[in-house]
Amino acid sequence: MAGKKADPGQLSFDLPQEPAVIEEQPEGRVVRVLTDVTAIDRAFDYLVPSTWEADGRSEALQIGSSVRIPLAGRRVGGWVIADNVEPPPGVKLRSLAKLSSRGPSEEIIDLARWAAHRWAGRLSSLLKTASPAVNVTRIPPAPAHIEAHGKEATWAARALEQPCTSLRLPPGFSVLPLLKAAARRGDTLVIVPTLKQAQRLALEVRQAGLPVALMPRDWARAAAGGMVIGTRSAVLAPVANLAAVVVIDEHDEAHQEERNPTWHARELAIERARRAGVPCVLTSPNPSLEALAWGEAQMLPRAEERQGWPKVDLIDRRPDDPVRSGLLSEALVPLIRGEQGDPVVCVLNRKGRSRLLACAQCGNLICCEDHQVPLTQDDQEVLICPIDQVRRPAVCESCGSVRFKNLRAGVTRVREELEALARRPVVEVTADTPESDLKQAKLLVGTEAVLHRVDRAACVVFLEFDQELLAPRTRASEQAMALIIRAARLLGGRQDGGRLAIQTRLPDHEVLQATLLSDPSRLVEPETVRRQLLNLPPFSALAQISGAAAQAFITNLGRPEEVDVLGPRDGAWLIRAKTAEKLADVLAQVERPPGRLRIEVGPLRS
Repeated sequence: MAGKKADPGQLSFDLPQEPAVIEEQPEGRVVRVLTDVTAIDRAFDYLVPSTWEADGRSEALQIGSSVRIPLAGRRVGGWVIADNVEPPPGVKLRSLAKLSSRGPSEEIIDLARWAAHRWAGRLSSLLKTASPAVNVTRIPPAPAHIEAHGKEATWAARALEQPCTSLRLPPGFSVLPLLKAAARRGDTLVIVPTLKQAQRLALEVRQAGLPVALMPRDWARAAAGGMVIGTRSAVLAPVANLAAVVVIDEHDEAHQEERNPTWHARELAIERARRAGVPCVLTSPNPSLEALAWGEAQMLPRAEERQGWPKVDLIDRRPDDPVRSGLLSEALVPLIRGEQGDPVVCVLNRKGRSRLLACAQCGNLICCEDHQVPLTQDDQEVLICPIDQVRRPAVCESCGSVRFKNLRAGVTRVREELEALARRPVVEVTADTPESDLKQAKLLVGTEAVLHRVDRAACVVFLEFDQELLAPRTRASEQAMALIIRAARLLGGRQDGGRLAIQTRLPDHEVLQATLLSDPSRLVEPETVRRQLLNLPPFSALAQISGAAAQAFITNLGRPEEVDVLGPRDGAWLIRAKTAEKLADVLAQVERPPGRLRIEVGPLRS
């Protein structure tokens, strides 16, 4: 802008249509570079310096290479996304400034381009994920092929025979036989939810005598060959000769990127395997409806699957007086005192200001009849539905009582009650709790985060699980089951003697019955019917639009055919289309307004 002095610490985004003109004519090799500057979603053409021919850099330069380029008076990073391009006539180009590192292959760039369209994001953010954390100038030699020792498990071999398999494995079952079977086919990509799981699994594979690269640390080793293991970002990792793709715990929310674009590792893994023509196996103790709709469902024999789940105690609180009994049932006493072994982990989730009410007369939960979610009570003691904000008098519809018991209590207060009842110290687990305290503790309490802070338990107790079952979310049942699966991982199978105890006033809920009987298939039919009736994924595709510019985006969107616009609710809109492809095409056509805008494709907590 005229008269305004530029800030030397800022990169000006008032860019010309092409890089700044210099005297050198565009003769020789020309490459197209996408910058890594978030605010610039454009590619520019650059000359490869003639001096690079002599020192070998020209030969090393290829599609995917990370380079430095002069742009708007500064040097910025970027990736070569096209080689030997024909620049527009009469344009004079600048030269590349530096060859920094190897980067994603042409195949990965094409996959990232597909993902950027699918999740309404920018290609540069996906290429950052696909690039090494530190510069890589050379790839080490390929490791020697080593056969996994031991007999191949029948169920593992069968899972890899099909191109698309959704494999139901109980929480206490090891996935190592499946990885060994995949390694016999060749280089395998394995995606897990957490870094701790990736590290543990990489160690097991290495102890089995197989070459393994742990992402993102071993980017160069992954490109050389062998098994590649990592969290969601590893789905864009280099794999020398991809022969199989395995996604562990595909139901886990950690597989979805939280930042824009909100891509899902499961979907990217499926697409990568399809393009490579190799088998893809999704494993989970409770496969998502998306996984079941995509691939052939396989499972272990019923007796084996049952052994992979811990013993379960459902503690029915309906007969208890909600006013006098408090949060802790008498049935918990032997468990929290360690009669089943230590450590004992107690889980109590508290989110926001929501409250769970029970009738003081009959003990039933106070729920909305239309939406089957708990009603909350405001300061005027009026009952409110959190879904549509409908208000009604504070009267129990079962018995007519006007007296209610608030069943919620804070974790700190519960810790004090636990100590009194257990007659031993209780460690309240927070983000600041030292590891040394966790290792020495025999009785712990915290939110669901405690399940990620400990490695093993003799007993896990969910003190108040009904709020998970009745949460006003589209995937409440799947998310409640994911919590149970996480707890079961700490306990192991039946042979390990661990115990899972769940306090509830909804013992007949399909999630709890599926857990009690070690049979997740009991969830499939009711959840499928529910999703179909409400037209929710996988029978549709959703995107949530929020941020200061959301209203302007919705205005620009208009009312496209075969697309529903729902909202606003809490400043956000939902856009629903019949398929993910239709949704992606519609979002790509909308002009992006200035201002903060978040487009969350496939929101998990809507």
